Amino acid sequence: MTFWASIRGKILLAFFLIVGVSFAVAATNLTTLVSRFLFDQRSREDRITAEKLAVSAASPFESVSAEELNRMLEENAASLDGRIMLLDADGKVQYDSFQRMCGVRLEVPEVLQVLVGGEREAYGTHTPGRAVVERMSGEAGADYVAYSVCEITGAAGRLGAVLYVSRVQGMMDSLRDVTWQLVGVFLAITAGALALAMVLSQVLTKPITTLSTTMRKMGRGDLSVRVPVSGSGELRELAENYNTMAAQLESLDKTRDQFVSNASHELKTPLTTMKIMLESLIYQPDMPEDLRQEFMGDMNHEIDRLTGIVTDLLTLTRMDSGEAQAKREPVDMSELTRETARMLQPAADQHGHTLTAEAEEGIILTGDQGRLSQILYNLTDNAIKYTPDGGRVSLTLRREGKDIVWRVRDNGVGIPREDQDHIFERFYRVDKARGRDTGGTGLGLSIVHQLVTLEGGTIAVNSEPGKGSEFIARFPEGGPSK
Repeated sequence: MTFWASIRGKILLAFFLIVGVSFAVAATNLTTLVSRFLFDQRSREDRITAEKLAVSAASPFESVSAEELNRMLEENAASLDGRIMLLDADGKVQYDSFQRMCGVRLEVPEVLQVLVGGEREAYGTHTPGRAVVERMSGEAGADYVAYSVCEITGAAGRLGAVLYVSRVQGMMDSLRDVTWQLVGVFLAITAGALALAMVLSQVLTKPITTLSTTMRKMGRGDLSVRVPVSGSGELRELAENYNTMAAQLESLDKTRDQFVSNASHELKTPLTTMKIMLESLIYQPDMPEDLRQEFMGDMNHEIDRLTGIVTDLLTLTRMDSGEAQAKREPVDMSELTRETARMLQPAADQHGHTLTAEAEEGIILTGDQGRLSQILYNLTDNAIKYTPDGGRVSLTLRREGKDIVWRVRDNGVGIPREDQDHIFERFYRVDKARGRDTGGTGLGLSIVHQLVTLEGGTIAVNSEPGKGSEFIARFPEGGPSK
């Protein structure tokens, strides 16, 4: 990526354009205002001078008093930094303060505007070339000359015109100096703005650069990297949100690795057991029949357990991917509770348990009947399996405030406090050996937790070692929010 394609380059470019364009416009306007002010001031002064000369020369010019006119021209020429000419009505020079162009007809544009165009006065600045400027104003090395013309009127009407040739090179040089000074200031401010923009862009883009570097490390598999949180505002919020996301991804990755490890272990155990028993059957053809039957029964049990693990894994996979579509319909929770108790009564009888079901009548919940049935079935089945023979298992259904609550209680061995926070994790067992002996896969409570969450509910456990456990599933009466 090129520098100008980066955020820092774009910030610098934007900063430069904003400052540069703004100051260029300001400098241009300021130069124009200064130039206009100086030009208008000089034009006004020259016009006033020409008008005064026209008034002073009117009477002697009409009376053709050459001596008086020459005296007037000498006096004014001494006080003015310029040249004075008196022209007749035909534009011919009659009197010249420089005494060089008497008798010459001038075709200066401003003279023509007054004598031919009928205007009272005219003013203009010209660059006719240094030779012409020096010949007209007497100023060597100058590029500019200004002509100010005013008509001379007498009793008989227009007599001619006064031409005042002024030297304006100094004014033009001042304007040029002002322009270059403004350009210098502009360049200095632009350089300062660029330096400031470099610092600001570095400060602004450093968190983003750090975040980009961290993301590249994460892309290479290092999920433990985090972005330093500093500053305030959106960049701080971005760093915090990224760290939260990274922590979740790291946790998810660890959970996935642990899940794969646990799943591999759970699948490998029955396969290893079956392989050992199968090899015994193959390499011991004279094995006693009763032992052979026992091995076959154990293999059948391991196959059932393996099938249960695969089925539970597929169930979790479908729920995680969102493939399982829920059927929203009114579910009679009272009847569902009693029906679950009837289904599991044979299992309870096999262990000598007392199984009771107490359901408040008329409780209807909008949800997926299959999911709700599996939740209660798994909780009750767990309670039966993990309660010593001759125990008690009870199911209750009640309205509690705005919630519909299932409680599944047993008087079994209970769950230690340190294990209660983990029992809904996949493949977690409080007693691994006891879990396998009862045919558990370590996924039942994970499935229950997932199903309760999908139905918009929550599940918790209250347990005390030696006194039993109580699982509490709560559902909002109106069903899961959309």
